Amino acid sequence: MIVPAKLILEDQTTFNGISFGFNGSSSGEVVFNTGMVGYTESLTDPSYKGQILTFTYPLIGNYGVPSSEYFESNKINVSGLIVSDYSFEYSHWNAKISLSEWLVEQKIPAIYDIDTRALTKILREKGTMVGKIVVGNSDTAFYDPNKDNLVSLVSTKEKIIYGDKNSKIKVLLVDCGVKNNIIRCLVKRGVCVIRVPWDHDLNKEDANAIFISNGPGDPKKCESTIINLRAAINEKRPIMGICLGNQLLALAAGANTYKLKYGHRSQNQPCVEVGTKRCYITSQNHGFAIEDKTLPEEWAPLFVNANDGTNEGIKHLSKPIFSVQFHPEACAGPKDTEFLFDKFIEMIKR
Repeated sequence: MIVPAKLILEDQTTFNGISFGFNGSSSGEVVFNTGMVGYTESLTDPSYKGQILTFTYPLIGNYGVPSSEYFESNKINVSGLIVSDYSFEYSHWNAKISLSEWLVEQKIPAIYDIDTRALTKILREKGTMVGKIVVGNSDTAFYDPNKDNLVSLVSTKEKIIYGDKNSKIKVLLVDCGVKNNIIRCLVKRGVCVIRVPWDHDLNKEDANAIFISNGPGDPKKCESTIINLRAAINEKRPIMGICLGNQLLALAAGANTYKLKYGHRSQNQPCVEVGTKRCYITSQNHGFAIEDKTLPEEWAPLFVNANDGTNEGIKHLSKPIFSVQFHPEACAGPKDTEFLFDKFIEMIKR
């Protein structure tokens, strides 16, 4: 049965389509991702909490959904999904369920038969905006997720340990909405990972180093994390951050962050390593960035985006501390920068 649905933006621009997910309504920040694959990883990425995700690639659902071991968290985190063409027939060796069945199971509204090109042009020109998916006659109010501390909603509520507990290298992972593949990348390098909540007192854990994860929303909402990191910077322990972790480290150092017009969400963002001619293709998912000119004297940019010149990483000039705005763990995306995990491990060993 065809169930009509529509996407309504806060400026009242309306797109009519057909529901292929949960037949309920939802609201959030409407964003777009230009990746050709990786919808399973994107939908389970906690960084998308509170957002209605639009995929610009037209063929979505054609390889189904695998088992949960391939997810980036234990559930779908987006508030809704918008696609141009949904593939009702799927085929893949490890597919367990269709995308539609998964969305219904997780109670996530989704619409197809939307002109995603037209929608993306609006978001590029006007910037990301709040919107809502209305299925049938069930309406809902507009909701701006950036007004809330989304990190507190996706972070672990208790300490969890991964890997070899007897390892000589113990990394304290500050979970702001961590992707599972970050944990996998650390564990496969022989690290014992101690995952703690976003506002955990970092001095309470005996670890060799600190890792700050990715996560959703405005970094300035994570006041407790920023205060804890400010104290950690004055210690001797190595620190690495990814995505939101990059912004939180900058705020703890005394720099400023700001909201991008429409963010970076794709698997083909070119990043140049400052001081070299090396350009890496990276996977990204963020709506905020660091204001380079506000970095204190002892800090410097590490990477810069080749498309728009925005900051893609920072480093301390004398301490073993660095962070990147992109995702070196990929999933989905290229593995060009996974070597940064090795760099972090070498810092710890030294």
